[in-house]
Amino acid sequence: MKILLLHQYYLEDDDAGGSRWNEMTKTWTKEGHQVVVLAGMVHANGHRKRQEYKGKYFVKKQQGDVMVWRSHVSESYNKGFTGRLWGYFSFMFSALWAGIFKAKGKFDVVVVTSPPLFVGFSGYIISRVRRIPLVFEIRDLWPESAIDTGVLTNKFIIRFAYWFESFIYRKAKLINVLTPAFYKTLLEKKSVSPDKLLMIPNASDFSLSETLLKNFNREAFREIHELSGKFIITYVGAHGVANHLEQILKAGKLLEDTNVLFLLIGQGMEKERLKQLATEMNVKNVRFVDPVPKADVFKYILASDMGASVLKKVDTFKTVYSNKTFDYMSCKTPILMAIDGVSRELVETAQAGSYVEPENISEFDRIIRQYISDPGRLKVEGENGYKYARENFDREILAKKYIKRIKQIVK
Repeated sequence: MKILLLHQYYLEDDDAGGSRWNEMTKTWTKEGHQVVVLAGMVHANGHRKRQEYKGKYFVKKQQGDVMVWRSHVSESYNKGFTGRLWGYFSFMFSALWAGIFKAKGKFDVVVVTSPPLFVGFSGYIISRVRRIPLVFEIRDLWPESAIDTGVLTNKFIIRFAYWFESFIYRKAKLINVLTPAFYKTLLEKKSVSPDKLLMIPNASDFSLSETLLKNFNREAFREIHELSGKFIITYVGAHGVANHLEQILKAGKLLEDTNVLFLLIGQGMEKERLKQLATEMNVKNVRFVDPVPKADVFKYILASDMGASVLKKVDTFKTVYSNKTFDYMSCKTPILMAIDGVSRELVETAQAGSYVEPENISEFDRIIRQYISDPGRLKVEGENGYKYARENFDREILAKKYIKRIKQIVK
């Protein structure tokens, strides 16, 4: 098959961040399929285009066996809500143009992954023009998550977003969701037919972790990065409103009498404010680390005692799997899970770490101290998580299941 994928945040080869689709397309091309990606020019947590994209609206690139059309995204992206919204719409229009006029040849299917929700419009128009089925993927329930975090408050935009969401669900031939809670919500609350629904969740990248597990010198890495003698808890991911990383700063303050060191790796619109807040609070045991490539992220995780998954305390986030959780599992690193709902159930079922009530700082303090006093738990729970992910969340196996279902709707 020849597949056209619309993914605003498809990573560059040296980008940090969630690589779900980079790994998915790698498996698909190994299976003999052709993949062309329409992607944005601004990283999900970035503020500006790379120098190679300055002054350009479209750039064609080869990433491994995948052809990528990088399309214009406004550089006001991540500069407040209005800038973020315009970043979404600018990509919606540039991706539509690229999908109709730039990506040459006949395609069998167009796959759209969201958020942003509005890129579904581009996918729908492309599917009609090219007369191919539309597959729509939901990585996050939107607009619910934006409403619950206070990012989206305009009543007109909210009404329009709900209408558009319903429209895309009707027009898609197949809808993939990433968690059982998403599946249940679409089935019971949004009246989507079960015949349309598929669940291919986030998954673990064992191809990278297993190579590092064999060859990685943990102690040398810890010494080079001044981590020796510390109880390292690493958070990897966005520094945004939804993540509410203030709770990490507050937990760090309570734990200053211990050898705990929190590493916050990534970027986002809240990062500079968080760094300023850490200075004002005089927090000594939280270190901000700039984004690093995926291989280096895994080295930090392997060098850590625990990995943290953290989100704001809102009901919508009870439905999500945190992508970084699967990275921790693949590295045999136990999880400090500050997300309720299906993510909590995942960690407790796998016996791969501990749940901490989001924003409950005294619980952070209590549970982390338990691990410090009982280090034997770390190895046991790390192994548990690795085994559970190997059996249930192997990315290559799930990618093959995904493409098999797509073949069925194409036929």
